[in-house]
Amino acid sequence: MTKAQSPLLVVLTGPSGAGKDSLLARLKSQDPSSYIVVNVTTRPPRAGEQEGVDYHFVSKEEFERLRRNGELLERALVYGQDKGVPKSPIRQALARGRDVLLRTDIQGARTIKRLVPSATTIFVSPPSETELRRRVRERGGDTREQVKIREETATQEMAAASEFDYQVVNDDLEECANEVRRIITKEQSRPDRDEIIV
Repeated sequence: MTKAQSPLLVVLTGPSGAGKDSLLARLKSQDPSSYIVVNVTTRPPRAGEQEGVDYHFVSKEEFERLRRNGELLERALVYGQDKGVPKSPIRQALARGRDVLLRTDIQGARTIKRLVPSATTIFVSPPSETELRRRVRERGGDTREQVKIREETATQEMAAASEFDYQVVNDDLEECANEVRRIITKEQSRPDRDEIIV
């Protein structure tokens, strides 16, 4: 397999409320051959969330086992909840030649870029700070205090956009997904791209 043919590891990041989950779902529907990583978390499911689709909901003990055994590419305590990106499914998908897409917070994306420099990082922004705050408030499942913390953190995280390889604005979901798809196509055709090692 030549470098230009090797699969990608695409990391979508951005503040809470940017629409990373919706964007991932749209990208999956556009290209079912891509592998979407399902992260693990110790938080309970929100209304409508499904095990193995939105997250793998695990106990603190199971999360600690994964961490101890080096089975998480990155992990973080986010709003008081443990979250992590499992390595095994990424390795399996890459070995099968599938592009891998995942979403994580700013902290996690920084860690992944440090550990896997050849990963492609894309910062997803909402169209405005007003829209960002509206989305954070309408997420559901958070206490008033959690919403306040999310709003403050999201505003601060917007300043990190330039740290990442690409930036997209999630105003229109379809257009944003198309823009990410164009980025993926561009990266796939880049002749100097290094193979992903996880």
